[in-house]
Amino acid sequence: MKKSHLLILAAIAGFAASAQAQIVVKSAPVQPYILGAGNIVEKDGLGNCLRSTNYSSELIKSVLTTEGKPVGVACGEIKADAPVAAAPAAAPAPTPVKPATAPAPAPTPAAQKVSLPSDALFAFNKADLSDLGKDNLTTFANNAKKLKALEVIIAVGHADRIGTADYNQKLSEKRAAAVKDFLVGQGIPANKVYTEGKGKTQPVTGKTCSKLGAESGKNKKLVDCLAPDRRVELEAVGTK
Repeated sequence: MKKSHLLILAAIAGFAASAQAQIVVKSAPVQPYILGAGNIVEKDGLGNCLRSTNYSSELIKSVLTTEGKPVGVACGEIKADAPVAAAPAAAPAPTPVKPATAPAPAPTPAAQKVSLPSDALFAFNKADLSDLGKDNLTTFANNAKKLKALEVIIAVGHADRIGTADYNQKLSEKRAAAVKDFLVGQGIPANKVYTEGKGKTQPVTGKTCSKLGAESGKNKKLVDCLAPDRRVELEAVGTK
């Protein structure tokens, strides 16, 4: 085999390995890339990291992978060895002065996370808020407005396993959007609420609902068991 052919095969193999490599990020209020189960960055068919609507050059530097490096480096969008400015020459020692009073510490971020199950928000196969769901969201909105500086509210919708992946993805997005609309009606700025749908990819019931009969919405026993999976997770981040 010619040397040029070997080089081409090596390049293809290297590309395939990099495309399949999984990038796992640490949890953060806002992510620059679209995440799948287990906080794994999703990629396109060419191995490129899929950008979220919150993508920015600052986020890809500040959000870290579980290996402790910026996610933008892992995705190949920024260099890992950016040049560092040379240290300035040492200045003469200053004349001692009376120390100033230490400034007050900066307010610490306060995250408030709530998971609202289907019986508090939605009926099976629905994205309409129940009365009890509205009461819970009103309480959540009031608590969020008590934060001194609200940075963001993240609403993540989920669905159970009954139905196709595409259908449940859209249903989870509609549930998150319904929660956002209600929070905006409670006085939360629309640009402070970020919504996302995870479809049926992140169930919490595990194996507790196995062997309950037909995988159908007409199977009431299964529908009731899967209620915790049909949920919206809310998180408010700000400063007290």
